[in-house]
Amino acid sequence: MKDLALKYGCNPNQKPSRIFVNDGRELPIKVLSGKPGYINFMDALNGWQLVSDLKRATGLPAATSFKHVSPAGAAVGLPLTETLKKIYFVDDMGDLSPLACAYARARGADRMSSFGDFIALSDVCDKDTASIIKREVSDGVIAPGFTEDALAILKQKKNGNYNVIEIDPEYRPAALEHKDVFGITFEQGRNDLVIDNALLENIVTVNKDIPDDAKRDLVISLITLKYTQSNSVAYALGGQAIGIGAGQQSRVHCVRLAGNKADNWLLRQCPKVLELPFVEGIRRADRDNAIDLYIGEEYDDILRDGEWQRVFRVRPDVFTAEEKRSWLDSQDNVALGSDAFFPFSDNIERARKSGVRYIAEPGGSVRDDAVIECCDRYNMAMAFTGIRLFHH
Repeated sequence: MKDLALKYGCNPNQKPSRIFVNDGRELPIKVLSGKPGYINFMDALNGWQLVSDLKRATGLPAATSFKHVSPAGAAVGLPLTETLKKIYFVDDMGDLSPLACAYARARGADRMSSFGDFIALSDVCDKDTASIIKREVSDGVIAPGFTEDALAILKQKKNGNYNVIEIDPEYRPAALEHKDVFGITFEQGRNDLVIDNALLENIVTVNKDIPDDAKRDLVISLITLKYTQSNSVAYALGGQAIGIGAGQQSRVHCVRLAGNKADNWLLRQCPKVLELPFVEGIRRADRDNAIDLYIGEEYDDILRDGEWQRVFRVRPDVFTAEEKRSWLDSQDNVALGSDAFFPFSDNIERARKSGVRYIAEPGGSVRDDAVIECCDRYNMAMAFTGIRLFHH
């Protein structure tokens, strides 16, 4: 198949719409179920590149959860702790395959943003991974293959209309890529930059110690940023992104946005949140929203309005600002990557509040000295990669 007609483009009024390979080759994908649309394919193909890079860099199965052409989460297949199993709502599923662990992590990083995601998997989708996907609200999945059991499970979603795409892992695009804007064609070389530990060798802070786990997390953050709409930053810990800030005009707003998401991920592991007394049979999305409201400042409004009775068996105590700050202050060893240099030290000050100890950024700002000095003040280790990762 050399082209595939789509229902419409980004919006219903944008017709006709299709996908094809410019050089006339066969499309490297097969649609096994559903009818993916324009945005589905944008997410799928960007996500596939991200997980391919993660697998190449780490040697581990990888997964990403994409929404509107930026990842909401990305991870590699490290085992899950009991706490992570609980906050990702897979504690009832027994031991999971490495690929399933990768997707549970990618989905669980920012569950609100991942609602209705498009999934990309680096490896053949197995039964465990399909079983997690089945229970979540999702638009589709792309992978290099699907086991018979996995495909049967996925075809049950959306009354048989769930989007399942198989991609040829041997496909390599042309060296030049093109994009049309307002009838004008842009041409550029593909961003085939290899991201690995070699980019982390130029450590510019007094603290030169970046352990192997932190290097892995920095690489994960940088690969995630390679496919995230700029400006962007990514916080990472334990083999996964835990907070991604994308598409902001100000870098410090990216750091704040992603930092708030990282804080949410960290606070969800606090015993006070883990022990919330939910009503029986609450829907997963309602539970996610309730947790975010409980962690956020809106919970006082829920208490006043009596809304807590809809989701909780008994009225939980307020999670005070002092309790939240105390928990966050106990967290450490978070990695932070940035797709361009930090122009001011306010970015470092905000990152510190979310437990950041390791940073990778291109460097090159006229205020590099001030940024380095701020890192030294908090004993952070920062590497200048010399590489910008804008993605548009």
